[in-house]
Amino acid sequence: MHRNRLDNHILPTVLFVDMNSFFASCEQQVNYWLRGRPVAVCVYTGRHGCVIAASIEAKQRGVKTCMRLDEAMAICPDLVPLETHPNRYREYHVKLIEVLKRFSDDVIPKSIDEAVVDLTNYQLVYKDMRQVAGQIKQAIRQDVGDYMRCSIGIAPNAFLAKLASDVQKPDGLTVITPDTIDDVLRPLKLTDLPGIGKRMAIRLENSGIYTPLDLRRASPERLKAVCKSIVGWQWHVRLNFGGEVDLAVNEGYKSMSAMRTISPGQRTPERLNELLQSLCLTLERRMVLNGVFCQSMSFSCRYQTDKTYNYEVDFPAPIQDGPELYRVISERMAKFQLVHRCEPVLNEHLRSMCVVVHKFIPADSVPLNLFEDTSRKDKLRQTLYTLKNKFGDDKLIRTTELTTNPAYRDVIGFGNIRDL
Repeated sequence: MHRNRLDNHILPTVLFVDMNSFFASCEQQVNYWLRGRPVAVCVYTGRHGCVIAASIEAKQRGVKTCMRLDEAMAICPDLVPLETHPNRYREYHVKLIEVLKRFSDDVIPKSIDEAVVDLTNYQLVYKDMRQVAGQIKQAIRQDVGDYMRCSIGIAPNAFLAKLASDVQKPDGLTVITPDTIDDVLRPLKLTDLPGIGKRMAIRLENSGIYTPLDLRRASPERLKAVCKSIVGWQWHVRLNFGGEVDLAVNEGYKSMSAMRTISPGQRTPERLNELLQSLCLTLERRMVLNGVFCQSMSFSCRYQTDKTYNYEVDFPAPIQDGPELYRVISERMAKFQLVHRCEPVLNEHLRSMCVVVHKFIPADSVPLNLFEDTSRKDKLRQTLYTLKNKFGDDKLIRTTELTTNPAYRDVIGFGNIRDL
């Protein structure tokens, strides 16, 4: 098990590998005729579709992630919109990790297109970390795909290595050391640092910390007081080479979420209910694969008017069953609509919905129900996903998944990829 290093460590031995325009590059790798052309990967390619990944060529023309497709086409008329192929991106992710593990056993995937290669324990093997980075780039081109490019950051810890990987794109290579860190931080804003959003930046600025250099030079006591948590101390450690706080692995899930943005064509009662069922089945699968049951759940909706609906519920008995999650949500929505005499929660103004499950316990620790024997159902659920993993998702499906025009598509994002 990999453990965090809390001792001082100033040698740049941690590499952060960030694949450039990963989804779009996978498409260009598979289809030669897309190479050199601006490409936008979308969940759906209607005019109101959303760009979830743009190729290097598209980015150079001003196309950005989360841009609406008609806006992207106005900026770049020769843009090629493509529907997403999640299984393809998963396959390339697996190839990438296989290549990286040739260089070190300490490889930590951070998302589907990013990974940390920790060479701290390989300093007797590798004398020049820049040279290793060049070898990794070459191995990726040779064994993952000749059109695949990555930017690599090298630093004493994973946070600074990630920061370094953002300095030069595409196909960049940047090293951060105690001698170069101030030069790297000087032109940046607080929100350029990974993990600092607008709210945290405002909190820091209100306390007189306006730049990344101010943040680096602030004392740990001051940062702890500003952040009102251990997070402040962690920022001090990251920026002052005080140790590694970002390489914890094998931690259990604190929560699992399934969220989807709703397209105009999905804003019908039938499609919205179908999508909600699919989100619940997504969480079911993740819980089964991780061998856990949940004891609480939250459900939220956001509308085009920026209004929201949300609630959280604790279960009297742990749940793993997707249809049961769907039933609980449906009953709660129906009760809310009846009591308040309002329009349906799932209506034509819905922009996104999200289901989150919390408070996990291991499957083998779930107490037996005195009033209902669910063991056979639980075993059947496990068998279902064992067969799906072996023969494919489409070879065995529930009746609740049968539809001639599914509103739900398999979509994979840039977040947690432990399920791979």
